[in-house]
Amino acid sequence: MNPYAHSILSVRRRGGRIEDYYPIHDFMDCTKELCSDNRHRILHTLWGVRRVVVPIFGSHLVNSDGRSVSVKDLCEQDHILPDYGNKFIPTLEDFVAALSDVDPAESRKIDRIHSENDFTAEERDLLLSPLFATGKISSLLITHNSWFLNSILPRVLPSPADIRIKDYEISAGAFFTRLSFLRWMDNGEGTPPSYTGLVQVLPRRYRNEICG
Repeated sequence: MNPYAHSILSVRRRGGRIEDYYPIHDFMDCTKELCSDNRHRILHTLWGVRRVVVPIFGSHLVNSDGRSVSVKDLCEQDHILPDYGNKFIPTLEDFVAALSDVDPAESRKIDRIHSENDFTAEERDLLLSPLFATGKISSLLITHNSWFLNSILPRVLPSPADIRIKDYEISAGAFFTRLSFLRWMDNGEGTPPSYTGLVQVLPRRYRNEICG
């Protein structure tokens, strides 16, 4: 589904107008700029919602009907679940399990990003959060790259610090080129390692809704 189709689904469920929801759904798919296939959905996880989307857009929005809408519920129910056939919400660890390990040279590049930048405690916590969630050094490729450092980090944690225009040793492609394309990534064809056997997470009234 594209952001417009997701927004129509949100209007049908929550009222308001397409314009109320389009910016969030469009942002959820911003990773298509980095990877043109369904491996791009790294923000389609609870890590992405909690650590990135909600801090940028806030916990709630008020739609055109004056109704308060949970951004977390919007992301989960109107975007992530429909993109996976309403079967599951993958974890960050599901993606990282499909990722090849980093080599020592890449680990040193990650170390240099921290040694060469005066990150705040909050910034460091966000940058290291994939490691906390998965226990895998390779997961740090998600946050230690030119895209995340320049496009995402300043939006999540705005800072008056100057962003220098320079070459970055790690690009976002370093993550996606290492990521295997597994069946569960293809619109819910198959299930990820974290799948618990729950047939449906959405409320019953959504279960038979066709979201394609």
